[in-house]
Amino acid sequence: MRYGQNVMEVIGRVKEKLEQNRASLPEGVEIAVTYDRTGLIRRSIETLKHTLIEELVIVSIVILIFLWHIPSAIIPIITIPVAVILSFIPMRISGTTSNIMSLGGIAIAIGAMVDAAIVVVEQSHKKLEHWEAAGRPGSAARVIVDAVKEVGGPSFFSLLVIAVSFMPIFALQAQEGRLFKPLAFTKNFSMAIAAVLAITLDPALRLLFMRTRELSFRPRWLSRTLNAVLVGKIHSEERHPISRILMWTYRPAVRFVLNHKWFVILAALLLLLATIPVFQRLGSEFMPPLNEGSILYMPITLPGISVTEAGKYLQIQDKLIKQFPEVHSVFGKAGKAETATDPAPLSMVETTVVLKPETEWRKVRQRRWYSDWTPEFLKDPLRRIWPEERPIPWEDLIAELDRAVQIPSFANAWLFPIRTRIDMITTGVRTPVGVKVLGPDLETIEEIGLKLEKVLQEVPGTRSAFFERVTGGYYLDFEVDRREAARYGLSAGDVNDIVETAIGGKNITTTIEGRERYPVNVRYARGLRGNLEQLKRVLVPAPGGAQVPLIQLARLTVRTGPPMIKNEEGFKAGFLYVDAAGRDMGGYVEEAKRRVAGEVSLPPGYQLVWSGQYEYMERVKERLLYVVPLTLFIVFLLLYFNTGSFVKTLIILLAVPFSAVGAIWLLYALDYNMSIAVWVGLIALLGVDAETAVFMLLYLDLAFQERVRQGKMRSVADLKEAIEFGAVKRLRPKVMTVGVMFMGLAPILWSAGAGADVMRRIAAPMIGGIFTSFLLELLVYPAIYEIWKGFEVRSEFRR
Repeated sequence: MRYGQNVMEVIGRVKEKLEQNRASLPEGVEIAVTYDRTGLIRRSIETLKHTLIEELVIVSIVILIFLWHIPSAIIPIITIPVAVILSFIPMRISGTTSNIMSLGGIAIAIGAMVDAAIVVVEQSHKKLEHWEAAGRPGSAARVIVDAVKEVGGPSFFSLLVIAVSFMPIFALQAQEGRLFKPLAFTKNFSMAIAAVLAITLDPALRLLFMRTRELSFRPRWLSRTLNAVLVGKIHSEERHPISRILMWTYRPAVRFVLNHKWFVILAALLLLLATIPVFQRLGSEFMPPLNEGSILYMPITLPGISVTEAGKYLQIQDKLIKQFPEVHSVFGKAGKAETATDPAPLSMVETTVVLKPETEWRKVRQRRWYSDWTPEFLKDPLRRIWPEERPIPWEDLIAELDRAVQIPSFANAWLFPIRTRIDMITTGVRTPVGVKVLGPDLETIEEIGLKLEKVLQEVPGTRSAFFERVTGGYYLDFEVDRREAARYGLSAGDVNDIVETAIGGKNITTTIEGRERYPVNVRYARGLRGNLEQLKRVLVPAPGGAQVPLIQLARLTVRTGPPMIKNEEGFKAGFLYVDAAGRDMGGYVEEAKRRVAGEVSLPPGYQLVWSGQYEYMERVKERLLYVVPLTLFIVFLLLYFNTGSFVKTLIILLAVPFSAVGAIWLLYALDYNMSIAVWVGLIALLGVDAETAVFMLLYLDLAFQERVRQGKMRSVADLKEAIEFGAVKRLRPKVMTVGVMFMGLAPILWSAGAGADVMRRIAAPMIGGIFTSFLLELLVYPAIYEIWKGFEVRSEFRR
């Protein structure tokens, strides 16, 4: 496929062409498709579409429950689909296709897209409550516009911070950049559109749907119904059923925090310190495995295997694989095609195994919480929710295949087709981990490689380790004895012509059939050239008419040599392929490096290069080491320009370590390794943290400034009262913004299907981080705010 083309469109055109040519095929000939990735693409997109719909529904329900006012709830509910639909316009303009990553960017942004709209609506509610209590002075429209002005700036800046926090993703290079840049583009597109809608469409919808006077007409039941839908009643936080419970729970906590502020801050610091050992226990990998639904079986054997033997073993392997009921089709290939882009030797087999849908796999029993004690008549309804049977796990299927296809001299490797092709093109190594031995002499390279192979086979987690032999190829040399040839009137060229014609084959003419041209190649039958003794008896015609056996004119010698010479960075190279399973890649390579350093000594002029996906992981780590601090600095500047206070900016950025607590603990609980997908989730979490912290500090500031205007800020007790009011009385918008983001990400965490593994790694740190960041903001921010503002109040009181 050409660079930049759409895979689905190209495959569609290929299928269309195949269908057109099917009618012209000879009788008994048919075209069989051995691999088709359209199923994987469709499944991946369907997974994300299903998740997007779930998010839209859940977020809408959460908004409706918390606002308890249909006209107000309609505003953010309308904003979500509008922002999502408008996000496809810049996608179209930029040429970004709908795939796992581009749709995933929208999926992780849905919860945050309506945060600004929620804050604006909530502030409008609060202003309208005061307007109602004051006897409705002025117009309701003026009150709404004032509310938008009050929180519009911070809301817009918080969404801008979320967009800027994704800068490290745009700095990624090579494969990881191509993978995640579509996600970053679509997330930023949707967030930018949501930021604009928050200060344009949302206020307009508010003015459009807002009615302060109830409708009165007959019949009364219809009037009451329409009033409930179109007018509604704005419930204050004290009267809202959910807010009352939250405030009743949170008020004692705030009072405890304000009375024991240093204890709370110390406890938060201890929690941060306790998270460090947990982070160090997390494994590392480049990317979580994207289950493609197909297997690429790539065993390798010793060089020098004949075409006949390679074909025989290929058929044996195909039969052993096809006996599994989960397998739909098996197509194996040994050797290379007539193209320079496929330099595969006969010793390397490539078998594409297409599997059936998981619903048709064998079922294995799993114990559920009700399996041992629940009566049988109750198990049937419970099985519908928590089934006791599931398809055989992918890892178990691979393990069974590996045990079944154990052929002497072949080292197995069970991989994914697309993933492996990308690895082979970019690094030359087809397994997740590989070692390149570089140096000037091939024999020494092979000696080092065989030592490495032995050492790595003993590392826990190694499924197979095989060094591709660089000197094991077999060659038959014909060395013409010029003196003997001259006795018969032959030159070296005459003898070599016979060798070429009789053994290798030579085109002697071309047959013409219509517009088609076919070369006619002549050589000895296999029975006359099948072994060395037969080759020695090949007859060479002399000028005098004599037929001279080849053995009288040349020496025939079987020698070994390099089957293929590989070059890396100007050095000769040998590759060692490692298929590891059951542990993280980073931990595996670190242990392997330690063992190799202790047991394998390298002569001068030779070096080891650890490659494969580990090479990508190291490149990403090095890149993020510079880009993430730079992004934090830019976020700091944005927050400082918004707040105008150095102290406020530092307080807001405290949310970042607070969120790391939940992110790391949830990753540890789910047994997820640190990967580029997890880092993307952590980077996205950075912007979300800043947003929630901005809103928390905003409401504390509004309460403090209101008391100052009223002249009620005269002591530390007044300060605590203002903090309690800002924290407790404005709890609903804070819980709503976090709740919407949390519930918007939850469907990603429980999603299943193609592409879900990657998206779950992105969502997991965001969900864990949002939870602990919000919890610590509710408990720690009031204490920090009281310490900070307490100095101002005391100094003002002394004056």
